[in-house]
Amino acid sequence: MLVESFGTQTAVVGTEHTLASPTAGKTRALLVDVAAQVAGDVVELRIFGPVLVDGTSRLILMTTFSGVIAAPNTQSWPAIMPHGGTVTLKQTAGTARAYPWDICTLD
Repeated sequence: MLVESFGTQTAVVGTEHTLASPTAGKTRALLVDVAAQVAGDVVELRIFGPVLVDGTSRLILMTTFSGVIAAPNTQSWPAIMPHGGTVTLKQTAGTARAYPWDICTLD
């Protein structure tokens, strides 16, 4: 496992923020610390990618976390991204929060 990219995204509620747009084919997981969330906050983690080299990038997976999370260091399921893609974070409700994140490659 290798940390490919990382940072902290301060969300603007209703805006989808691109965290990274890797181009290499790898299997990736997105890890996000949602400890700052309170009741009423909702955040969506999304991974997009194409099936074919020149294909259209589409949603591969989306995970939603709302309110206070018992285990706040959350992660997505591994996503196979053979042709790269885009990883995003979107806070859809609540007060804007700062979310530390990293993207790990599994291969």
